[in-house]
Amino acid sequence: MANQYPFSRLDLNLLVSLDALLTERSVTRAAERLHLSQPALSASLARLRRHFNDPILARSGNNYELTPLASRLSEHTAAALDAARRVFESQAEWDPSKSTREFTIYGSDYSLATTGRQLAVRAAERAPGVRFRFLVHNEQIVEDAVARLRGADGLFMPHGFLTDLPYTDLWSDTWVIVADKNHPGLKDHVTLDDIARLPWVFTYQSRSAFTSVTRQIQQLGIEPRVEAVVESFLVLPMFVAGTDRLALIQAGLAEYARSTGGVSVYDLPFDATPILNAMWWHPVHRRDPEHEWLRNLVAEAARELPTG
Repeated sequence: MANQYPFSRLDLNLLVSLDALLTERSVTRAAERLHLSQPALSASLARLRRHFNDPILARSGNNYELTPLASRLSEHTAAALDAARRVFESQAEWDPSKSTREFTIYGSDYSLATTGRQLAVRAAERAPGVRFRFLVHNEQIVEDAVARLRGADGLFMPHGFLTDLPYTDLWSDTWVIVADKNHPGLKDHVTLDDIARLPWVFTYQSRSAFTSVTRQIQQLGIEPRVEAVVESFLVLPMFVAGTDRLALIQAGLAEYARSTGGVSVYDLPFDATPILNAMWWHPVHRRDPEHEWLRNLVAEAARELPTG
């Protein structure tokens, strides 16, 4: 059983082998990926099977499938491997101009297109060897933010969704309405009556995934008629152009929306709660000088963005 093997007796290389096996689902392909012989990786698989008391890979016809335990392990192995890599890449003195560290940041396409883009520009000027991996988040990542951020460097997310995590405030924005440029039902502005009678495209619509402004609309006694849900702010104008639908985007994307053609941007007919964007991160990074450099650079990059 797993608890018969003390952690001190485990070989860290087994974590590398496990990650390759779970990803490739094939001893042959995993061995090729790690530049090892097939017998060597088979020996590692045997050790993993003894440790977990589980086959890990189960044959199904001519292929292999992950066992239920292996499927659960796949959710944690990559993060554990990345965390281990960070430990051994840490240095007493860190020079960003000479570093090749990779930072991983989650965010919506909105936050990556604004803060993320500006961050990458700044970093390229000062630390040309530093790399970034920007990943679009989803509902599961946000709900499991504490665990996810152990293996990542940050999550761009407005206030109101996360608690009990340190954060760095970035910039404020607000909401605007996007509609077809030749919308027959609109004049020079949008009214509350327009919001109530016209169909909508939403970005998120679930109990744990929503935008603050849609909650405000409901608090005004209006239940929007939603015709489509698209989990991307950047593609919203495409679902609005040529239709009678309305959509909500951040003011920081207004110029982008206009540039796509076929849409107009309107102010809201009520005072929307401002969006206060932040980068959330795990306490494990609090004393990491490399992460502190990242936080400072993100805050500096955000100051270059126009406020809502």
